[in-house]
Amino acid sequence: MDESTTYPQTVANKVNRYKHQATYDVDTIHGIVNSTPVLHVSFVPDPAIPAPIVIPMIGQMALFPRDEANGNSTWKCYLHGYVSSRLMNLADTAVKRGEEGIPLCVAATKVDGFVLSLTPYSHNYNYRSAVLQGFGTIVEDIDEKIWAMKLITNSVVPDRYENTRVPPDNAEMQSTRILKMSITAASGKVREGVPEDERKDMKNEAVLDAVWTGVVPVYEKFVEPVSGPYNRMQRIPEHVSKFVNEENARREEYAREAAKKPAPVKRVKKSED
Repeated sequence: MDESTTYPQTVANKVNRYKHQATYDVDTIHGIVNSTPVLHVSFVPDPAIPAPIVIPMIGQMALFPRDEANGNSTWKCYLHGYVSSRLMNLADTAVKRGEEGIPLCVAATKVDGFVLSLTPYSHNYNYRSAVLQGFGTIVEDIDEKIWAMKLITNSVVPDRYENTRVPPDNAEMQSTRILKMSITAASGKVREGVPEDERKDMKNEAVLDAVWTGVVPVYEKFVEPVSGPYNRMQRIPEHVSKFVNEENARREEYAREAAKKPAPVKRVKKSED
């Protein structure tokens, strides 16, 4: 594999179940993370009690321009949080202890269809998922922090940052923290396609005649924006209406096209080569 475009397979990130749906492609994994509105971030708050906590956060994979200018092409996952949150405090404490940061696991999932087959056993989802592993540290550099705040704001609705009261004032800067996660391992899984059943069921004419099979496409849909109680603008801004219309069309097209594709092809076992 080309390591410049794929994450290396390790014990930590190697996919063992449904390997034929696994991906280590950098662009695919980053795309799943960046198109998922809510990321689920896991960490262990107390090493003496190894019970993980999972919290929902907003985040984006990106490359800070100054890092790129300095020859560092490694993308990070930027997560938006509150200054006094437990996660932010733990990350700060970890660095002060001389550690690499707080160990994190970030998961992103998008459901694109319900795959209904002949038997409950072979039902499935069309989906895209990604898992990131690494270490989180607080972004202390002001320029990088403002850049990340803009990045995350515009990930919700493109151009939203520029169409608000900016830059952030001192109180907003003090109350907001950005966690930067360095990635040590990552993997993804993607399932697209029509239903797939066992050969024994495909030969059962009675079952074929009695059971409907197919895919119910699934996608998140935005409806007409609703003005707030103190809004004074007469029209919905173009950056909002354009986003709603274009994103709805894009998501529906993907879900419908995924429902028509052939079922994923299982990789041939080495013994069968």
